[in-house]
Amino acid sequence: MKRTTVSERALVLAPRGRDATIAASMFVEAGIEALACDSLAELIAELDRGAAFAVVTEEAIATANLQPLSRWIDEQQEWSDLPFILLTTRGGGLERNPAASRHLDVLGNVTFLERPFHPTTLVSVGKSALRGRRRQYEARSRLAELHDSEERYRRLFDSLDEGFCVIEFFDGPHGPLSDYVHVEANPAYTRHAGIPDVVGKKVREMVGEEADGWVEMYRNVLLTGAPVRFERELVETGHFLELAAFRVEPPSRKQVAVLFQDITERRRAEQALHHLNDTLERRVTAAVEERESARAQLHEAQKLETLGQLTGGVAHDFNNLLTPITSALDLVGRKHGDDPRTARLVDGALQSAERAKTLVQRLLGFARRQSLETRAIDLAALVEGMRDLVASSVGAMTELHIVAEPGLPPALVDPNQLELAVLNLCVNARDAMPGGGTLTLCIDRPETLPADLPEGDYVRLAVVDTGEGMDEETLRRAVEPFYSTKELGKGTGLGLSMVHGLAAQLGGAFTLTSRPGEGTRADLYLPVANDVAAAFAWQPTDEMIQAIRPLSILLVDDEPLVRAATADMLREMGHTVIEEDSGAAAIKRLRGGAEIDLLITDYLMPEMRGSAVAEAARALRPGLPVLMITGYADLGEGEAPDLPRLPKPFRHGDLTREVARLFETTG
Repeated sequence: MKRTTVSERALVLAPRGRDATIAASMFVEAGIEALACDSLAELIAELDRGAAFAVVTEEAIATANLQPLSRWIDEQQEWSDLPFILLTTRGGGLERNPAASRHLDVLGNVTFLERPFHPTTLVSVGKSALRGRRRQYEARSRLAELHDSEERYRRLFDSLDEGFCVIEFFDGPHGPLSDYVHVEANPAYTRHAGIPDVVGKKVREMVGEEADGWVEMYRNVLLTGAPVRFERELVETGHFLELAAFRVEPPSRKQVAVLFQDITERRRAEQALHHLNDTLERRVTAAVEERESARAQLHEAQKLETLGQLTGGVAHDFNNLLTPITSALDLVGRKHGDDPRTARLVDGALQSAERAKTLVQRLLGFARRQSLETRAIDLAALVEGMRDLVASSVGAMTELHIVAEPGLPPALVDPNQLELAVLNLCVNARDAMPGGGTLTLCIDRPETLPADLPEGDYVRLAVVDTGEGMDEETLRRAVEPFYSTKELGKGTGLGLSMVHGLAAQLGGAFTLTSRPGEGTRADLYLPVANDVAAAFAWQPTDEMIQAIRPLSILLVDDEPLVRAATADMLREMGHTVIEEDSGAAAIKRLRGGAEIDLLITDYLMPEMRGSAVAEAARALRPGLPVLMITGYADLGEGEAPDLPRLPKPFRHGDLTREVARLFETTG
């Protein structure tokens, strides 16, 4: 049946409720004439009268006899490909709506629109269909003119926005009609297909191995006369094309006309969406795993903080127990050192006390509760000064290298604690190289920082060995307190914990990198100091210590054993000691007019801390020298920053030097 139509109206078939009326009114409001149809038969009848596009709901054709509609679609003129908009409830793609394949086969030029949708979406799709139909009308008019005038044909051919070509089949080496040549192509051909100057070229010259597929597709159109519409990738150029092909009459011309456009961007978007859906579950799983990892890290941090608080408290009590033991042994050794047996026993006991003191220092280091005396230090000079000590500690089988980047700024550190940390790391490295190896100490400016370290200026001190390395489990637990891979009695498991705690207390970070058989790298990130690097603090000489006159000392400590041991040491030095068990009693003594040259006070005491005792005492006696002894140096920020401190446990010589230092610096 031959039809001629110039209608630009929309036909709507939606049998449920007022769907058709509402949809039609949407188009009318948008300036598109629309008509609601009550049945499929009415729709076909109106199509005979003319239409720009048809809107059909899925339920309208789900169970209907579609043969009349299919026959109408098949009988369209060659220029006509009526656009259909199919309103679905489960998506338009073949993946989500199996029925879409049947609808696609019947309707041909169909756009799927999933409900619910915004009215503007329906109007937008409708306008797009109208524009497509208008182009078909234009093609129809120009094709009509083509029969009348070659010039009109050429104008149409060249002005199409879509790529357009005419191919002609011939018998080739592969059999009858096994090849074709491009006899005409419009300018848009190159833009859409990506191949220039195709007129006169054979398909096998253009696309090589994929030629057979294109030959078979178009030869079928030529032989059957049935037009086709399909999508296919032109592998030669990577373009995805949407194509329509029909035979050029009469068949004896052996020609097929092809109209196509580049849909590469659309296909890529569809593939990206498909990939997104495919990977969504994996991304959700990864996100859950990341959250669980963060939760585990938080739990680990909370566990370490709890252990830190526990060890800090234990260290305080342990120091108070060690102080009278150490001082008593020290006094016994001084008084009875002439007896070899007594000297040997006292020396062994003092060595054990020193080991216990070191253990407590490591506990405090891990707990970040140790007292630090930070100042600007040249790390390269500090490490170089440790060369002989490190070399003797690691032994002759270990080759030692020290590499320092020139011009490094000073770091803000406690040099004594840092020396202990570096020596600890070097000894660990030695133990990891039982057969010998290379130990390298590097000092430089890091290019990158650990993720949990705030932005700022840092100097990095690295200890690198060529030892056995650590597996993931050992590396993960390496800084846990009391965790050790050494034999029982060969280590406390606090060395790396102390280094980790020291780095954190200094405002830096400590990281470990290791793999089995590839050695270990320990990195200390230390903050850059604003001041110029300073030399180590002054130490009083024996002559200066002996020159100190006998003093009247007020000693305050709530622990009777610690107070008695300290008083004995002071009296053994020749000083007069007044003992008090609380800050309030000490202040009362001062108010009573006691002549005091020096106040020595414990820091952590009930009701009144040592810092408060010192402040009250100086208010009564301005300029009074004060020495604070403490077994737990968790002073609040800015609390008594000018008070010299003596950590517990201490020996006779430590106390003597601190008193001498105090009176030397105070005049």
